[in-house]
Amino acid sequence: MLYKLSLKNIKKSIKDYAIYFFTLILGVSIFYIFNALESQTVMMQVSSNTQDIIKLMNNILSGVSVFVSFILGFLIIYASRFLIKRRKKEFGIYLTLGMSKQKISKILLLETLFIGLISLLIGLTLGTFLSQFMSLLVANMFEADLTEFAFIFSKSAAIKTLIYFSIIFIIVMIFNTINISKCKLIDLIHGFKKNETIKLKNPLFCTIIFIISVIILGIAYYLVTAGIQLLSEASYIFIPILMGIIGTLLLFFSISGLLIRVFTKLKNIYYKGLNSFIIKQISSKINTTVISMSIISIMLFVTICVLSSAISLKNSITANLTTLVPVDIEIKKERVYNKEDYLNSGHSIEEYEDTQIGIKESLEKLDYNIDKNLKDIFEYDIYRTEEITVEKTLGDYYLKALEGYPYLAYKTGETLIKLSDYNTLAKRYGFEELTLKKDEYVLVSNFDSWSLIRDEALKLNTTIKLNGKEYKPKYNVHKDGFIHISSNHTNEGIFVLPDEALENLLAYKSILIADYNGDTKEEKKEIENFLLKLNNHPYLEYTTLDVITKISIYEASTGLGAMATFIGLYLGIIFLISSAAILALKELTESSDNKERYKMLRKIGADEKLIKKALFKQIGIFFTFPLLIAIIHSIFGIIFCNYILETFGNEKLLISIIMTAAVLIFIYGGYFLITYLCSKNIIKD
Repeated sequence: MLYKLSLKNIKKSIKDYAIYFFTLILGVSIFYIFNALESQTVMMQVSSNTQDIIKLMNNILSGVSVFVSFILGFLIIYASRFLIKRRKKEFGIYLTLGMSKQKISKILLLETLFIGLISLLIGLTLGTFLSQFMSLLVANMFEADLTEFAFIFSKSAAIKTLIYFSIIFIIVMIFNTINISKCKLIDLIHGFKKNETIKLKNPLFCTIIFIISVIILGIAYYLVTAGIQLLSEASYIFIPILMGIIGTLLLFFSISGLLIRVFTKLKNIYYKGLNSFIIKQISSKINTTVISMSIISIMLFVTICVLSSAISLKNSITANLTTLVPVDIEIKKERVYNKEDYLNSGHSIEEYEDTQIGIKESLEKLDYNIDKNLKDIFEYDIYRTEEITVEKTLGDYYLKALEGYPYLAYKTGETLIKLSDYNTLAKRYGFEELTLKKDEYVLVSNFDSWSLIRDEALKLNTTIKLNGKEYKPKYNVHKDGFIHISSNHTNEGIFVLPDEALENLLAYKSILIADYNGDTKEEKKEIENFLLKLNNHPYLEYTTLDVITKISIYEASTGLGAMATFIGLYLGIIFLISSAAILALKELTESSDNKERYKMLRKIGADEKLIKKALFKQIGIFFTFPLLIAIIHSIFGIIFCNYILETFGNEKLLISIIMTAAVLIFIYGGYFLITYLCSKNIIKD
């Protein structure tokens, strides 16, 4: 009997609460998809570096899955609470007919068991098929060879999904049993008539709390944007985060009282149609769900920031590879210009003598055939001197910079380069070639934060002094550019000086750039692998060559972009689904509880069109309000994320925001539409 009753109840629940089952199935499938990546990436033919990156990505996703399981567990328990509330009258009738609470608990246990089995079966089936498309996406991101592609079912991901969700459903069973055991018969019978206790808030008190919340949020916004320099230590970031959480809670606490206060004063709006009914309903909901609405808003904020930042990072890295890595290989070798200090630090005379020869000579000592493997070779030097430090190049702006950015290395020597060498690089890299008078210099930079500091000093016409001679800036702003190939914008500042200004200085570092003597990717990879095999050469025991290649940068950058994208998608979609599902379940439960109120509206003359319009507005406001607060938070959150990730560039930020908006509209908007259609069916006369 209990078995049949449980199945009957599930059929009824599926019809009335399709969103709950849809969310469970979606949660299971997404959990499986991201945990199945480890099995799917095994079949991909990629380089050893890429394999290491993929392994790291899978380890991170595995750790993230633990956090995701807590989010999904909270969602399922939260949903179960509303489902039980909806069925209180049903359970009351069971007790009236003589059924014990133990048997009701058994019914719930069986229902949860069946729901869990159905959700896992459908979710795993759906996840298995969708994961094949995910494997193609992974292969595309890592540019893997998929000649051995085959349909894969990940046993490890399936087992992990079964274990995690089994634990969640067991907790739900325990929760439901405790919940039923505490219920009284009178509460169960009349539970559908009983609204949550609503305490009217003093409008003046709400206004004060609202102002306090706005001030707290304003300070938090300032700290992550204009006042970012105040967060000089990583731990300080928790200050604006905590202020944001407190400000959001206070905002939702105060807003319900303010809604009634404001709209009752606007009589033309308040008494139009069913607006008075809608406003009171919304105010009541926000008043009784302050914590849950705050959590939803914060989750949506995290979703927007994580998705937009992850997508922006991936797009920026991809764009950077074409502009910031214009040559196949860059080799750096440090020069030593203080022989005595170098020998006193434990180095041999052979090591010192090696630092005085060029990179080409070093490659020849490695038995590396330069002419056979490399073409378009250019070797040049860069310089540093204690006469020109960051502090001195900032001039009169130094004290102001120190106040705003106290953690910068102001005593560090600046990087200097000859005009002729820079122009050769500029021609090769596609920059503007420069001309200088004998007493001029130009500053080149592409790191936005540093460029702003540099420009302030240049506007003051700050001069620099070298070997007793002063040099003035040719321009009052920096020129965009770089000399080192990299996957991001890291050039804090390079000073281009006339050749004769640096002739008497000893070089700080030698750099060689070149392209490979190969046309295809395979040929270039073969040349690079041959160079890497020289790591065991005896000559390298006392010399150091820092080799950076386009292929290695490309593989590392692609891996970083892929990791950011998958982790961002994983967390973002889970947070978004959880937020939308909680709102949807809450609204569906409210619609069920308010059936009598809608019947009353019909009795006083409201037609179906007006009632449906009121329902649409009510659900729309309920969904829009936490999203609106999240969007406001996100404006400042994205600015902060952009500041943190600025070395990668922000050229593709707008595209990432548009893509994030599309995901929001599709998932969040979809939940809103389904909620409205289901609610309309529930309140139907």
